[in-house]
Amino acid sequence: MISLAAEFPFLSVLTRSIVLLLWLAAASCSAPAPRPYRIGFSQCTNGDAWRLAMLAGMKKELSFYPQVTFRMKDARDNSAVQREHIAEFLREGIDLLIVSANEAEPITPVVEEAYNRGIPVVILDRRTTSPLYTAYVGGNNQEVGQTAARYISSLLRQRGEVLEILGAAGSSPAVDRHRGFVEGLAAYPGIRRTAQVLGDWKHPSVLRALPAVLRDHPEVDLIFAHNDRMALGAYQVCKQLGLAGRIRIVGVDGLPGPQGGIQLVQDRVMTATLLYSPGGEEAIRTAMKILLRQPFEKENILSTMVIDSTNVLTMRMQTQKLADQQQDIQRQQQLLQAQLVTYTSQRTVLYILVVALVGALVLGVVLWRAFQFNRRITRKLAGQNDEIRAQRNQIELLAEQARVETEAKLRFFTNFSHELRTPLTLIMGPVEELLTNGADLSASQRHDLSLVRRNTQRLLQLVNQLLDFRKIDVGKMPVRATESNVVAFVRDIMDVFEKPARQRGINLRFLPAEPSIRLWFDVNILDKIIFNLLSNALKFTPEAGQITVSIQPLPAARQVRISVEDTGRGISEQDRAHIFEWFYQGQQGSAKGSGMGLALAMGLARLHQGELSFTSTPGQGSTFTVTLPQELPAALRSTEALAPPLALAEVDLEAAAPDQVPAAGQPGNDRKELVLVIEDNEEVNAFLAQKLGAHFQVQTATDGATGLRLAGETIPDLIVCDVNLPELSGLDVAAALKSDWRTSHIPLVLLTARSAPEQQVEGVQAGADLYLTKPFNPTFLLESLRTLLGNRERQREHFRRGISVDTATVAPQRVDQKFLADLTAIVEANLSNSKLSVEDVARSLGTSRVQLYRKTKALLGTGVTDFIQDIRLTKARQQLLNTELNIADVAYQLGFASPSYFSASFKAKYRISPSEFRALHTTPSA
Repeated sequence: MISLAAEFPFLSVLTRSIVLLLWLAAASCSAPAPRPYRIGFSQCTNGDAWRLAMLAGMKKELSFYPQVTFRMKDARDNSAVQREHIAEFLREGIDLLIVSANEAEPITPVVEEAYNRGIPVVILDRRTTSPLYTAYVGGNNQEVGQTAARYISSLLRQRGEVLEILGAAGSSPAVDRHRGFVEGLAAYPGIRRTAQVLGDWKHPSVLRALPAVLRDHPEVDLIFAHNDRMALGAYQVCKQLGLAGRIRIVGVDGLPGPQGGIQLVQDRVMTATLLYSPGGEEAIRTAMKILLRQPFEKENILSTMVIDSTNVLTMRMQTQKLADQQQDIQRQQQLLQAQLVTYTSQRTVLYILVVALVGALVLGVVLWRAFQFNRRITRKLAGQNDEIRAQRNQIELLAEQARVETEAKLRFFTNFSHELRTPLTLIMGPVEELLTNGADLSASQRHDLSLVRRNTQRLLQLVNQLLDFRKIDVGKMPVRATESNVVAFVRDIMDVFEKPARQRGINLRFLPAEPSIRLWFDVNILDKIIFNLLSNALKFTPEAGQITVSIQPLPAARQVRISVEDTGRGISEQDRAHIFEWFYQGQQGSAKGSGMGLALAMGLARLHQGELSFTSTPGQGSTFTVTLPQELPAALRSTEALAPPLALAEVDLEAAAPDQVPAAGQPGNDRKELVLVIEDNEEVNAFLAQKLGAHFQVQTATDGATGLRLAGETIPDLIVCDVNLPELSGLDVAAALKSDWRTSHIPLVLLTARSAPEQQVEGVQAGADLYLTKPFNPTFLLESLRTLLGNRERQREHFRRGISVDTATVAPQRVDQKFLADLTAIVEANLSNSKLSVEDVARSLGTSRVQLYRKTKALLGTGVTDFIQDIRLTKARQQLLNTELNIADVAYQLGFASPSYFSASFKAKYRISPSEFRALHTTPSA
């Protein structure tokens, strides 16, 4: 065969050109990449702004080194956790370790271990007690203390009383700053260090400890805090005690930003702050010098300075300018990266286009040759296709004949099954009559008749299964579903198997997940499915075995799962693929069947829009699971469902009662739920009002006191409250709402920027139904409000159903339950008083008529008058069972003005008159 290269010489030239272009593309894309490095950073805590600024500085510097993989682990102020983090870094094989120690002593050994392994170690901010480290980056904390002492002496004119707030005990910054501060004050005998407070670098510790110290030392002129957060706490305490204008405050850190030390100095919260750089950029620069084997300094001490009213504006402008420059650099880097990506992609596309062009030429030639070859193949295949077509027509003819024959067999089988039902019925009728009325039958005759009945029933069951199979096959088995309790339905079927199971010593267990599960199902279809599964389980379960039937609702999938589990021999591997085939009996030893039960159950389950599946372990047993939808299409639902019993079919009367009048300021005809938003930030307040206004009525307040007042006046359906409110916090608002019986039932959503787990627990403990952190998803908030309102409606229904004529059944464990218990007790104590009014009940509870109406309406969804009427009518049902009282006596004892009004009210509620109710429940059955 002649090759293409021999027939077309130019192909070899094209091939060499393609190879050359591919080599050039590969050479241009294979620029040497910088060596990758892995840096591990063990941070003592990342829970404050200063540490976040340190991390931000690191990431900013790392943007110049894309080949570096950087990992940070937060020890959350726990030295044991930090030791484990460093050990994990060593196991991972990092190239350099950066450590900011929580405590010097516990961290020193593991840092020495890393250094001795040859891993460079950069100590950041907090020193260890060992000189075994590669480099140190951080401020001179002793110099910070001395600088603070010199500034304070100048500020107080070398005379005054100073209080010192120290950092966490054992941390090197706290120890060094305290030592430097004491040494610095020694040069100024007129300044006395009156007291000190031990903090933990966080302002809550200052809020707890400082008030008592200031009360004991009212002569304090100035407070020196080891960081700006504790200084802010000192300011809040001073403001609370009325000392904010007299006592000056000096902090340490001097961070930029909205809540940094520079801003606090500018806002006159603090008198001054000492700049203490986080050192993130310097740490990365030093680390990269070490990794790149460039000269570096072992001790990298960061300078400090005082920031007060004289230079705070300059510092703020400088930091803002630096931030803007950093943003410009980042934007330029992003633009450069985008341009590099564009250049690379365009170059790649160009090479691809060139190669594609050459390839297209080669492919064109190859295709032309292939076309010539395909023409010869096509002619050959045409003859083969004609032969195959003739064979296919013959197969189709045979298949049609087979289908017709099968249909005839099935039709005959079905007609024959129908014919069998008549003689079977004639056999079963006399047999049943003989067994029922044949008192003079001998034991052997009764045994023989029982045998005839049992096998006749079995034969009838097989005939019915054949008919069902035929109905499913031709699609003529309708589904007529009604809504009912599937637990009770399955329990009734299991009762049939109780006796045969007990005779064989089989333990028949029933494990429903709930006592009542409502489901739309066809009684006839589900009966056959469960009956077949139980029959199959009983057939293959040995004596002393166990059969377990469980029912489990699946709310997420809107389905119900019914499982039948046995402890039989299981299903073999060769039978599993055929277990649901018609007339397949498998290799089950002596326990033979018709081979229709499981196939019929599968067909019926699918007809019911469900599914039947199984799992099996040979030697241990099998589990068959029926999964059914909770609801069916309207076309499959039956309209012949039975009405509920009269005693349960309560109707919601719309009779207008005198107490069902909206209070002043309450919406009249608008049925939207009322949501109260308490938020001090005007923009957030307006945003929430706008987002929620399309779905609810919205009322707003900007502080906690106003929000509490509006909640008590309007009784909203739901409250959304911020945690950080002026004067009265959101937690205080939550506690006040939940302790007041007027508002205790209202669902409460707390919004906050505080996302720590303990803060969320604190919010939930205060009584919040939902705790959302900012920024929040408005859609999630809206859906959460709808869910809370839906839960509140279900709780209202629970309270309504929980109210009984026996007040002892309502346990006063919560505010709402105690209110309902008191309300029920007052009404029941005055049932015979026909003049009992809403004002009387409100007076007994010590509240106003309007507040009583709002509370009852919110909890029960009904007015007070309807509630009294419901209690009277519920009590009437019990008293009507006492035949010694006539209907008029019952009416007057329960406070109805006349028997006719009582009869009309009773019939309006229960759809039956009192006399009919008494006759229905007191007449003995035949």
